[in-house]
Amino acid sequence: MTETGIRTATDADRAAIFSVEEAAFARTDEAELVDAIRRDGDAVLELVAERDRALVGHVLFSRLGVDDTSRFAAVALAPVAIAPALQGRGIGTALIQEGHRRLRAAGERLSVVLGDPAYYGRFGYTHRRAAGFESLFQGNALQALAWGAAPATGRLVYPRAFGVG
Repeated sequence: MTETGIRTATDADRAAIFSVEEAAFARTDEAELVDAIRRDGDAVLELVAERDRALVGHVLFSRLGVDDTSRFAAVALAPVAIAPALQGRGIGTALIQEGHRRLRAAGERLSVVLGDPAYYGRFGYTHRRAAGFESLFQGNALQALAWGAAPATGRLVYPRAFGVG
């Protein structure tokens, strides 16, 4: 059985990450978003999955602000991409779980995602936790996960690359 390894992304991975993102989403939007987040210095944690020396998965957590009485530093999970031929085999789960482990160890306390509640709910994300946030993306797909004391209200401030204010 071939094992999948997870490691921190490096600059040498850029082209392969772009390819995985493009293939996973059948367009370049997410790959371009990843490049813009990195270029702007807003990447907090970026991991890749490798199998047989090929990059087959990618996840990025970027800096997200929560403005309430002051700015609280949180992270946004977006995007996560797996090579189409390997989707549904637990690679995305492994990337997200390792990302969460590293983020918690680094002292992060809040992660926000915009995505399928059935998928992200498996990791503890809920809309109930995100319902108090002001966001252009407010709705059932906006979910949050807290690992400690973190705001439950305030305006979400995404990195510039997301194109929202």
